[in-house]
Amino acid sequence: MDHITFLVAVVIVTALAFDFTNGFHDTANAMATSIATGALAPRTAVLISGVLNVVGAFLSTEVARTISGGIVDDTLVTPGMIFAGLVGAILWNLLTWLLGLPSSSSHALFGGLIGAVWVGAGSRGVDFAKVVEKVLVPAVASPVVAGVAALLATWLAYRLTVRAREESVRKGFRIGQIASASLVSLAHGTNDAQKTMGVITLTLISAGALGPDAGPPLWVVASAGLAIGLGTYLGGWRIIRTMGKGLTEIQSPQGFAAETASTTVILTSAHLGFALSTTQVASGSILGAGLGRRLAAVHWGVAGRMAVAWVVTLPAAALVGGLAAAVVQGGGDLGTAVVALVGAALAAGMVVLSRRNPVHARNVNDGRAVSLRAEPPAKVRTAA
Repeated sequence: MDHITFLVAVVIVTALAFDFTNGFHDTANAMATSIATGALAPRTAVLISGVLNVVGAFLSTEVARTISGGIVDDTLVTPGMIFAGLVGAILWNLLTWLLGLPSSSSHALFGGLIGAVWVGAGSRGVDFAKVVEKVLVPAVASPVVAGVAALLATWLAYRLTVRAREESVRKGFRIGQIASASLVSLAHGTNDAQKTMGVITLTLISAGALGPDAGPPLWVVASAGLAIGLGTYLGGWRIIRTMGKGLTEIQSPQGFAAETASTTVILTSAHLGFALSTTQVASGSILGAGLGRRLAAVHWGVAGRMAVAWVVTLPAAALVGGLAAAVVQGGGDLGTAVVALVGAALAAGMVVLSRRNPVHARNVNDGRAVSLRAEPPAKVRTAA
């Protein structure tokens, strides 16, 4: 096996490792509200979500094409740059998971790639106009659109059921949540699994194994879908707790409204090839659902910390990806080995730290987010 073939294999394995972390990092996007309201048992929720993530991966490849032939110049990218970018994305995913912060796996990936390509090929290797069009604009617009849609849907749900028995309303919307949460999972697979497909396709293009405008082969689609599905099944319980319990008080009508809004925005964007953050969409929907119910509590301190994480994600991952690319580019095979070993050590350290205060299926609905326990119980009352 020659050097290029070995490096491509390493990049593909690393990309699937990122896809796995994307799965457990983003399980909350689909299932946090259903678990919080009791519509689905935690283990059942993550199983359904994992299966539908795999199915969703086969529905579209538009986002994958955006990544493999959009934000970076595939004629200048090397497998080593892609490897460095993936390391930055994985480490950011694990750090925010450890803190229980629902940051964007998508922006971690984009940031890592942009930083690595910028260091490795210069600024000409990054199409900044495409980054603005396909990444930054959706990042700002999508949570706002989803939040407004969820707010209106929540208001309408309570208005239409104002005379109904509370128990009947709760039961009916819990049943509806099973369908709406499932649709979010399907949409998540359609959007997020494609990002790893795009990275692997970009690697194969850079190594000459595929043509410049090629889409992801079937084996790439299948492996990316299985990796994100497995990660989803394991469940990112720390982030599920934050989104289900830490951001606002969620009742079943709100959960249904939030999930329906998220599905609509994610599927529409995937069809248009916008590689948006499903985390930001889901968070915006949950916040909108909180504002849409009269007397609901919205924890603005938690929302503010999440917003800071959203802003920091892309540049932080870009910094790590750029540093990793500098080591890989300067050290060749030895540099690649150093980056791999340091990255693995940091990842293992964060997993060990998580064991000190574990969150799992049995305690995910107990209290609020692990990293946000000091947050004062400030409440905002909104009229519906």
